[in-house]
This record gives sequence, structure tokens and C-alpha cells, in this order.
Amino acid sequence: MPFLALPTAPRCQVTYIWISSCGMYPKAKTRTLDSEPQSVDDVPRWNALYSVSDECLETTLVPVRMFRDPFTLDPNKLVLCHALELDGNPAPGQRRSECVEAMEAVKEQKPWFGFEQEFVLMALDGRLFGWSADTIPKTEVSSRVGLNKVWGRDVSLSHYKACLYAGVIISGTAGEGIPTQWEFQIGPCGGVELGDHVWTARYILFRVCEDFGVVPSFHPKPIKHQPWASGGHMNFSTEDMRSPGGLTHIHAAIERLAGRHGEHMAVYGGNNELRLNGVGLYSAFTNFSWGTASRHGSVRVPGHVHSEGRGYLEDRRPSSDCDPYLVCKALVETCLLPLAAEGRSRAAATKQ
Repeated sequence: MPFLALPTAPRCQVTYIWISSCGMYPKAKTRTLDSEPQSVDDVPRWNALYSVSDECLETTLVPVRMFRDPFTLDPNKLVLCHALELDGNPAPGQRRSECVEAMEAVKEQKPWFGFEQEFVLMALDGRLFGWSADTIPKTEVSSRVGLNKVWGRDVSLSHYKACLYAGVIISGTAGEGIPTQWEFQIGPCGGVELGDHVWTARYILFRVCEDFGVVPSFHPKPIKHQPWASGGHMNFSTEDMRSPGGLTHIHAAIERLAGRHGEHMAVYGGNNELRLNGVGLYSAFTNFSWGTASRHGSVRVPGHVHSEGRGYLEDRRPSSDCDPYLVCKALVETCLLPLAAEGRSRAAATKQ
């Protein structure tokens, strides 16, 4: 549309993005600023409405991270916001502050994260995009090519380019097992930053899909067909894990994860029990398992990590609709907070 390219300087359009009260979807609205903001601190707070138990309440949108707008172009901006209730507490669905607190407690260990977001493209009639009413395409492995095997590549590539333009830390994309299933990867970066970039990338995906007449679905089991599901795999490491001899620290972290499996499954996304059925590439929802170079377990140690003796682990349990803030928080609380507490105890004993 030619109107989107019309100049508006010195005024600027800023689209505020925040997470819905159910914690599942991004929401957005746009306002005009008199000049282009140079940082997120230049973007004023705004307000929005959310509903709880059929009651409409007002929330304050607090800007936390700013991106270029790939839809209306420079100098316009996308601004991710943290939504607060009138008393200053996080509004329903807002878990970012919990992640901020957890990351601050373990910052000396320099945790890094990388997120693999799977999704499927849906037609407006509720079926998977490109499917006929009575045909289920043959299951294929990922990274396939050819119009008879993959649908929606233009959507995936457009989303990829839009994220790069915006400044999202997107590191790659790939086709997945369902012919209309795709994945994009965010990171590596810190936990709060990762959550910010994942939620912004999800918003950009919804907007891109509007132009193609499709809808992205993050449901972990988008179709009742045994081999197919969507996940949100989280790669995780610390400075010790990335250093020589780091494999020992990776194995120690896996032991801690095994001890709190049930707690993690409670915050790793909804309907995850439909996906983690213990068949094929999916681990069991109720049992923890891990392996080297194996994609059948709850946690994977990549083959090259094992060979090099350092690197990262992949937590394959989070579902595609998980909140990355909560997954990052759970990982550091389980794997790193005990180490941080031990470090503080040793420091206190040394001072004495």
C-alpha cells in the first residue's frame, strides 16, 4: 500500500505492544509522538484496558524495549511494554518482572539463552493452511523443500526479514515436520532480553500473517495426528558451561532439572501433556529423561557439545505457547540459584 510510505517527519508513529491478560497473545495499539524517540526512555507511558471476570480494568503500559517498525518503516517504532495495575503490581499475564528478579540474582554466572519457536499456519476456516478437507499430507522430516512438501515459505521468509529490520535477535529459521509448520530461533542473549525479543517476534509474525491471509498457531498439538506437535525448545548455558570442562557443569545442571521436573511442567506451557506423550521425538510429560545427541529425551546434550566438552544444554520440554520469561526463570532458579547461594555463603565465611 503506497500510503505506508508517505513521509510524516518530524512526527513519529509508535506502536505499543503488550501481553494479553491470559498471557498467551500480544496486543498492540499506536500513538503519535512529536519526534522520533532516541531510546525507550523517550517513549511515554500509556494506558490500556484488560478484562478479568467480565470486569474491564485499566492498566499502565510501561515501555521496556524499542525496535524499528518493519511495517511503517523508519522513523516509526515498535515498543514492547510491561503492563501494570493501578497499584503498581504487574497486570495479569505479565511475568517479565519475575524474570528480571531471577536474572539479577544469578548475573555473575552470565546465563545465555536461545529459543526455538515452532508454529503452524492456519487458514481462516480453522484448517491447517494448504490442506484439503479430507487429506492429511504425509509426514516428512524437517528442512524439506518443494511445493508438494512445504507451504508458507514466503510467510516465514517475510517474518525473518521483518525481524532483522526491526532489530530482533533472530538467528535462523527452518521448516518443520508438518508441511505448514515453521520455526524461528531467537538468541543467544540474556533471559530478560530473550523474552523481550521472543514476544516482539511473535507480534511481528501475527502482523506478517495478516498480509498473507493466514493465522499463526502456537498450540502445542495443532492437529490430532500422532507424529505432529509444536514445541519451544530452550537452549541454556552459563559461563562455566561454555568454558573448558563445562560438560561437568552441564551434567550437574541436568541433575538439578531432574529433581524439579513437575514444577517445570507446571510453567512450561498449556496443553503440553498432549504433546509430550513419550512417542517418537517427544519425551514423557510425567517422567524426566536426558541423552547425548538424542532428541527423544526431556533434555538433550548436543553431540558437538559432548565432543568439545563444553557448551549448552537443550531443554526440549517447553511447549510452543510457553512464556519465555517463565522458562528462563525456572532454569536459573533450578540450576543457578543454589550455586549463587553457595557463593554468597563462602564469601561471608571468608569475611569472617
